[in-house]
Amino acid sequence: MDHYKILGVDKNASKEEIKQAFRKLAMEFHPDKHSQSSDRLRDSATHKFKQLSEAYETLIDDRKRGDYNLTRNSHRSKRYDYRHGGGGGGGGGSGRAYTYSNPYGYGYTGSAGRRRSGDGILTKIEIGLRYLTTRSFLLNATFVGVLLGGMYTIDASGKALWKMHNPGKSFEDAMESVEKAKDRKDNSI
Repeated sequence: MDHYKILGVDKNASKEEIKQAFRKLAMEFHPDKHSQSSDRLRDSATHKFKQLSEAYETLIDDRKRGDYNLTRNSHRSKRYDYRHGGGGGGGGGSGRAYTYSNPYGYGYTGSAGRRRSGDGILTKIEIGLRYLTTRSFLLNATFVGVLLGGMYTIDASGKALWKMHNPGKSFEDAMESVEKAKDRKDNSI
């Protein structure tokens, strides 16, 4: 199921465009609007409303949208069987429940489908890319970079201070003379 196609928006649509498209279609397919319709029309509208809600929930959240685009680009899509709680994609359902809701307070519950097995290296690369682009990883990497930069700055400034106060000696020469002084003191006792 293509969430962009369901909402009728472009892949590069802004959050505002997604919100407007959802509101327009939600008003058309809202279950309350079809409460007096025939069973077939009401079921069709309810199913379409569920699809719209799922698409909206995915595309309005930056993280979910990024994950969706990543899986969409790798030619894998999630499939759901709303009637039996099982999933498509190569095996039965995982049994994990999910709930979709929308800004109007209506939602539905189902069971998430299991992914196909055998994705191998592409799945590992996808997991690695998701990890590397998470906010916590980026914050931690920035923190480590700042710490390493600070350590380098302190080390460089220490060497510069040493050279400024001791122009004729290197640090190693000074440590060697300190060791000799210790040895002389120990031998004299």
